[in-house]
Amino acid sequence: MRLDVTAIGGIIFGVLALVTGFVLEGGRAGALLQGTAALIVFGGTIGATAVSFSVDELKKVPTLFRMGLTRKKFDPIVLIDQLARYADIARRQQPLALEPEIELTHDEFLSKGLQLIVDNADPTLMRQMLESDIYARYSQQKMGASIFEQAGGYAPTMGIVGTIMGLVHVLGELSGNPNDLASAIGLAFIATLYGVSSANLLWLPMATNLKNKAKHDLLMRQISLEGLLAISQGMAPSLLKDKLMTIIRPSGSPAAQDTTSHAEGDSEEKSGAQEAS
Repeated sequence: MRLDVTAIGGIIFGVLALVTGFVLEGGRAGALLQGTAALIVFGGTIGATAVSFSVDELKKVPTLFRMGLTRKKFDPIVLIDQLARYADIARRQQPLALEPEIELTHDEFLSKGLQLIVDNADPTLMRQMLESDIYARYSQQKMGASIFEQAGGYAPTMGIVGTIMGLVHVLGELSGNPNDLASAIGLAFIATLYGVSSANLLWLPMATNLKNKAKHDLLMRQISLEGLLAISQGMAPSLLKDKLMTIIRPSGSPAAQDTTSHAEGDSEEKSGAQEAS
């Protein structure tokens, strides 16, 4: 697992772009720092989000941040080759020969599937257990993304609330120095800036980031599921690789088009043979 450079770099670049644009317009970077506005926006956003979810779900937020800012290696081809190697071991020796591989793999899902193969579990039961595992994990990942989505929805509203509170204070001091009033009005709108910026630079992008990683994880587990079931049925490694490649091969790729053309040609030959007979 390594740092997600695009996620971290994107957040930093977005913040720097906003601050740089403000400075180029003649503003001072220090003017964007206001503790009370940050307290209202971030405190209000966290509070509103906490109302929407249970304590157990909110405890996962630090883990979700870590997931969003790190990235696992996503390589379906390597996984397919690994499954083909397992299939070769199972065919050349026996399913029990896969037992040492259980301790060597770092993927809990693969370990669970290999253990079921070693235990000679029924394929139908095996599919049900592994699909339940996939569904439970994907549901948890979607729930994590929804936390950040909700925060992204609340943040701009909290920014408006902070601005209104600032304007209420300004309007209560209309008898003061006009220059001070103008400065206070500008500070009041910092809360809106915090709310809109945090929603569109942090909360919502993080939710999308987690969704994309959940889809990648789902694809890898679907490949693992089909591969493990094929191994339990004694499928040949080469046939297993061809079967799993159809999961990741885009329909518009040259390889897929060649395969489709070949399949259509075979169908036409079979149809012609049937008509001749």
